[in-house]
Amino acid sequence: METVKILDTNSTEDCLAGFHALSDPLRVHVIERLRTHEMCVCDLCEELDVSQSKLSFHLRVLKEAGLVQARPQGRWTYYSLDLSQFVVLEQYLSEYRRFSPIIPSRLLEAS
Repeated sequence: METVKILDTNSTEDCLAGFHALSDPLRVHVIERLRTHEMCVCDLCEELDVSQSKLSFHLRVLKEAGLVQARPQGRWTYYSLDLSQFVVLEQYLSEYRRFSPIIPSRLLEAS
């Protein structure tokens, strides 16, 4: 029988912060824009049609959750994904799939 890996408190807090950050549609749109390349705040504001102050708030939440990183350059700050936190969230969710004693009904129907 496999043993279930229990996350420590710090890992759980990291996951909670990550999932909270991903719970807002605007923040998910930011993540989608940053999927392929870094972007400056001005370009994100334009693409998402939001004010810089509103976007700055959401970028701070994403940064504090470890999902994005900031790189200042001159007058602008460029943002990109920090994939290490995405790996943490992915591993957290995979534990449910790997160790769940319950087989989803849709998997039973496919058999």
